[in-house]
Parts: sequence; C-alpha cells; structure tokens
Amino acid sequence: MGCVNVTTNFQGISYLPTFNTTVSDTAVNFALGFRRIPPVGYLTIRITDAIPTGTTGTLPITLTLNGITRPLTYFNGVAVTAADLEGTGILQVFNDKFNNILQLTSPLTA
Repeated sequence: MGCVNVTTNFQGISYLPTFNTTVSDTAVNFALGFRRIPPVGYLTIRITDAIPTGTTGTLPITLTLNGITRPLTYFNGVAVTAADLEGTGILQVFNDKFNNILQLTSPLTA
C-alpha cells in the first residue's frame, strides 16, 4: 500500500463562534451556521452561550456545520455530553465529513 498524503486546512484553521444553542429531548445543539467550513480539518469553536441551567447532563452534544447536524465525540466515538461542556470557552475539534468524524481534540479542564 502506498503512502497517502492528506492536506488539511490549506488556508489555516477555521475559528467559528456558535450563534444558536438549542436544547431538545435528545441533544444539545450548537449551530455554526451555513458557512464554507472545510469538509476535512481542524476547527476552533468558541462556545458563546452556555448550556442553560437545568439541562440534563447526559444529553449528547451536536454541532451543525454547513447545515448538517452531527454528534460531537471523544476518541472511540464516545459522546461528548452537556455535563462535559458547562459554561463558555474554546474547543478544538477535528472534522472529517467523509468518514463521519467530529471529534473533540482539546482537553477539558476546570
């Protein structure tokens, strides 16, 4: 098998603020809007609105990128939950639309 070189973020890492946070019975969603977000690469996401107080901590987090909503996960596909993202701040995320990967790469520390 030959070596495969995949270039990501040719023009730099996208920095995207959330503009709409919604809570449903099945997930907490952070919308990033209809933008030309690269299909593969790293994203820096600024969570601008905290998840509302009283939200069930076990609800999974989803992100809407380019009009498509997908679950945010940790390594091995473990769901990031509302309890993991209390407050506001910056997240580093790897996005691979073609392999359905939307993985949190920044450590969460208090």
